[in-house]
Parts: sequence; structure tokens; C-alpha cells
Amino acid sequence: MPRRLLILAAAALGPAPVPWLWLACGSQGRREQTGVSDQDNCLILDDSAGAEDDAYFAELARIVSSGLDTCGFVYCPGDMMATNPRWRQKRRVWRGYFDGWIDQPDGAAQMLASVMFDLRPIGGTEALFDDLQAETLARARGNSIFVAHMAANALKHTPPLSLFRGFALIRSGEHKNTVDLKHSGVVPVVDLGRIYALQGAIPAVNTRARLRAAKERGVVSEAGATELLDAYDLIAETRLRHQAAAIRRGKTPDNYLSPQDMSELERNHLRGAFMVVKALQSALGHGRAGLG
Repeated sequence: MPRRLLILAAAALGPAPVPWLWLACGSQGRREQTGVSDQDNCLILDDSAGAEDDAYFAELARIVSSGLDTCGFVYCPGDMMATNPRWRQKRRVWRGYFDGWIDQPDGAAQMLASVMFDLRPIGGTEALFDDLQAETLARARGNSIFVAHMAANALKHTPPLSLFRGFALIRSGEHKNTVDLKHSGVVPVVDLGRIYALQGAIPAVNTRARLRAAKERGVVSEAGATELLDAYDLIAETRLRHQAAAIRRGKTPDNYLSPQDMSELERNHLRGAFMVVKALQSALGHGRAGLG
């Protein structure tokens, strides 16, 4: 979809003044979007770009982002899109972004790095990203403080398990008595996959690809990776089934599932998947490869 929109935008605007690269980030970059995903994207411009060239790329971004919104990939509520000048910059500015996040890994830096480490080229001159990605991964991996901060941040999203291994339900508000299949379900696995990729200098951005590569490179044990892949598939499939069921009922899909809407067997399987994720998080927290 974005590739087609880029072609249409380029046809309307004419030749670009300098080389450029459009990238997807976040869930779109990982190819893990669902029925309630927003769009996350950015532009890397050649270092020869001047201030006078920005009007072209601002309009390119507007056309593509509005087209994605029309197709159902809504605007990012955090404005992490190429329509925001912050995410439409020269290559050297992007290098400065990554260097700053790695050198000073505060909370905001960790959040931005988490999204931007999931970049995937969509259209344009891919050479603008190739060396930048390799340099950034090497720099991040070599900074033990940054990796430690990212690991600690990853462990903040925990599976919804109670003290006695039942479901820890949301206690109040609009989604009371449900579990959040995004932030408490798939996100903990996505975070683990990203940390494994950093530790193993793995260039893949898709979560399943990261977990498979982490197993092959010995970043995580074979047993741990296999269990985690199965758990991730079950959680992700449960999330998609929940969203599809809402659409069939004419409702807006979301990420909040009531365990009461599942059979006892389904609840047991989902609870088991969450326990696997929790075990791998514990292993990461203690510096082990996990379930070996």
C-alpha cells in the first residue's frame, strides 16, 4: 500500500530534488499490523538536501500519510510520521538522533529507540539506510548501559498473570475485567525480540524472524526460543480472532479480551503462553538465555 502511494505521489510531484528513502517503523516496520494499528513512518533525506527542498518532501509525506489514513491505517496519535518535520530529516540528522538515544538512554530515548529500531525501507534509495542501520546496531550493542536500559524498559510490560497464575484483569474503567492483548500480550514478546536482536546484532525487524535468528545465534536457548515462538503465535492469533469477532458483530475492534468469552481450554492455553513469556522475561532480568 505505501509503495503504491509513493508512486502516485512521485507522479504528481515530479522528480525529487535529492535522493530520499521512506521507511515504516513500529508495527508497520515489523509487518505486524492488526485491525487497530495506526501508521508510523519517516523520511531519510540525502545530506545534500537544502531548506528549499523540504516543501517537496512535506507534500510527499502529506499525500502518502493521508492515503494510508483513507485506507484504514489511521494517523499516529503520537505524530510519529513523515508529515512531522522531526521525522523528515537528512541522514546526518538521523545519525545524530540514534547517537543521542544510545549515549543518553533516558525514558524518552528508550521509547523512541524502541520504535525506530524497527525501521523497514519501503521506497526510495535504500543505500541511505544500509550503513546507518549497521552502524547503529553495532554502536547500540557495544554500549552495555544502553542495552541494560533497553532490557529494563522491556521488562516493564508484563503478562497479565496474578500471584497464583490466574489472569490479572484490568480492575476499573472502560475495559474492566479484561486483559490487554497488546500491551500485556504481544508487546512483551516484541520487546524481548528487540533486545535479542540488539544483543546478537540481528538486522531483522520482524519479531518471529528475530526470535528464530536469536535461537540460531545462541542469544536465547533453543528451548526458550521455540517456547516463545509458540506462545507469541498463540497470543497474536487470539488477538486477531478477538478483533475479527468484533468486526463480524459490527463493533469497533480493540485489544481487550474478557477471559469469560473463552472456553476453559482456550483460557488454559492462553495462560500457559503468558507463563512462557514471564519465564523468558525473568531469564532476561537475570542475564540468562532462558529455558535452557
